[in-house]
Amino acid sequence: MAPPLDSRAALRSGFLLAPHSEGAYMRGLPFTAGPTGVAQKAACFALTDENTPHHTGFEARLAEIILPRLAEMGFALVRIRMLGRERPTVQIMADRADGNQITIDDCETISHQIGAVLDVEDIVPGAWTLEVSSAGIDRPLTRPRDWNRFSGHLAKVDMAIPTLDGRRRFTGIVLGAAEGQGRLRLDDGTEVTLTLVDIKTARLVLTDALIEATAKDTPSDLH
Repeated sequence: MAPPLDSRAALRSGFLLAPHSEGAYMRGLPFTAGPTGVAQKAACFALTDENTPHHTGFEARLAEIILPRLAEMGFALVRIRMLGRERPTVQIMADRADGNQITIDDCETISHQIGAVLDVEDIVPGAWTLEVSSAGIDRPLTRPRDWNRFSGHLAKVDMAIPTLDGRRRFTGIVLGAAEGQGRLRLDDGTEVTLTLVDIKTARLVLTDALIEATAKDTPSDLH
């Protein structure tokens, strides 16, 4: 069983990290302002390509374990990252499946439940850290649903595999995604189509329009 969070928890990189013993996991909670409340279970949503972020290697193995558990709890996986070697950190970025803003209490629920699952699965050897956070306003675009939800907003894209003309970096207005392809309108008005699995990172650019849209209550209000 993982140790409870207590007053000895230290702030690091925007997360509260609980002290832990060798072989146990540490639970990370996002240190953010805003209302909190008891996490409510939402209806489980189907795990489709629209809802599923692309991962490779060990992160893909973690995603296979975590995705269905989060869905049962009423949450959606945005991204998993595995950082470090001697004492690795598993970073989970999540959304609420019902479209409401994720809270600190939600992240704590995810931390307890997913941390216990990973502890039982014993997929990460030795001592490790679990950090759970929301995606934030200038969030990464990791799923087709993100490209469709934030259509009309500015984003930056770095390609892991360059396009046919050798280009790797793009900045433009998100135009949505379908059939594994994301579309951007560039500053000069041209439209480009990018293969989603070939993208290294794609992230929204913080703008007044994005801040205003994110402040609204439901995903349908984003554009």
